[in-house]
Amino acid sequence: MIIGVPKEIKKLEHRVGLVPSSVKEFVNNGHEVYVETGAGAGINFSDEKYEAVGAKILPDAKSVFAKAEMIIKVKEPQAQECKMLREGQVLFTYLHLAADKDQALGLIESGCTAIAYETVTARDGYSLPLLQPMSEIAGRLSVQVGAYNLQKHKGGTGRLIGGVPGVRPAEVLIIGGGVAGFHAAQMACGLGANVTILERSNERMRFLDEYFHGRANIIYSNTDILEKALCESDLVIGAVLIPGASAPKLISKDILPKMIPGSVFVDIAIDQGGCAETSRPTSHDDPTYIVDNVVHYCVANMPGAVALTSALALNHSVLPYALELANKGWRQALYDNPNFLNGLNISSGDVTYKAVAEALNMDYSEPSQKLVV
Repeated sequence: MIIGVPKEIKKLEHRVGLVPSSVKEFVNNGHEVYVETGAGAGINFSDEKYEAVGAKILPDAKSVFAKAEMIIKVKEPQAQECKMLREGQVLFTYLHLAADKDQALGLIESGCTAIAYETVTARDGYSLPLLQPMSEIAGRLSVQVGAYNLQKHKGGTGRLIGGVPGVRPAEVLIIGGGVAGFHAAQMACGLGANVTILERSNERMRFLDEYFHGRANIIYSNTDILEKALCESDLVIGAVLIPGASAPKLISKDILPKMIPGSVFVDIAIDQGGCAETSRPTSHDDPTYIVDNVVHYCVANMPGAVALTSALALNHSVLPYALELANKGWRQALYDNPNFLNGLNISSGDVTYKAVAEALNMDYSEPSQKLVV
């Protein structure tokens, strides 16, 4: 198969779909890999490093899209990239379509087959192996950026997250105890904060309680508890996830005036629409805004801030799946693995993931029907 790796064009996105070590695996499996010049330059993977492992360098994205049978990216295709996709071509990347109808329409119009990292499931049928590494990074990063924005000159309360002897540490509230929330809690506990995790799964609460063993408060989440906790927290991290669907709006705009002035809200769920009514996507060069004296950090590609770590972690997870697509063809690869089939979001002009169809009010087509040639 002919694989194409274009340079990411989302604002301040320096990750790359395939690092040189991953390209070498494709080449060793008999595939051709075409990489846009400069695709890995943001994380110090030069064109020469790609050529050394067998890749061919092309001068622009248009050439890569025209040549490739499968495009491997990191972030969702931008409008100009959707126009370069074509019928029969495979796109393998993060999509997050439930919050992006324009992208969905662009993919539908292209006729391509779009497989989303974030909805591929593991053998257990519910965990998300290709989303997990970025959730881990976003969770850890959320505490780092939250602590930074608590500084007074950034609009925060001026409270040190770990406190000092005689002065209490920050109260950190984490909404959701999944992968991102768990890693956020690890970081916040490590920095000495007072940490509360709100969760609704009894099984997950037992795991969290056993793991943190008193270092974090694990509390069942309902509206009353959430509202009270929001009003007492210095740093709030939104880490809720419904796979493939829009994030629930758990934080209403009416509660913000009751929160601590200068408190910070980090919305990890922003790429799925955000979990607050006041959330809107921001970028790394202008990451925050203030509503009712609450600092909002809503960067939609948070892991892009640590692009080298993120690209390597993502490649380690994606590579086995991408090789399956290349070695078998997408239909056979998805037929052989029903959990991989869960990644199929768009195919031949149809929406094939139910949560996306429901979020966008579009017709839904059963994905298994697309495997019939």
